[in-house]
Amino acid sequence: MPDPGVDRAWAATAYEGAPRRLVAALKFGRRLALAEVAAEAIAASLPGDWPEATLVPVPADPLRHRLRGFDAAHEIARGLGPPVLPVLARAPGRRQVGRPRSERLAGPVVRAIGEVPSRAVLVDDVITTGSTLAACAAALRAGGSQEILALAFARA
Repeated sequence: MPDPGVDRAWAATAYEGAPRRLVAALKFGRRLALAEVAAEAIAASLPGDWPEATLVPVPADPLRHRLRGFDAAHEIARGLGPPVLPVLARAPGRRQVGRPRSERLAGPVVRAIGEVPSRAVLVDDVITTGSTLAACAAALRAGGSQEILALAFARA
């Protein structure tokens, strides 16, 4: 995995079996209550020294967000509690799902659309190559974030 540009990353579980089915049901089956289940799993798995910070959801591709009517990472972040600050925007692009690893490594184009917090915790459903986290971290750093952490429900 490339350096995601975050100071510390944590995933609650491996992306296989039941966790994989949970993510699929959340994102593709629109079972929004599962975002709370993912948030609870993340919270229960965190090490005791995990610092508090502003939660910044990893933005979905705009087309996927419109088609689904929600953003899975934002819903998971809301389940983790305030403060949630959606200050990142993602440019339209090809779906990450199903793309070869070499193409996924290029990552999406992400930019800050508001004032970024000094200490940010990126929240996502799944970490695969780390390229999306890297793009989000770069946008946060460019906006002035000093410390960037990352949480995800699962890691591939």
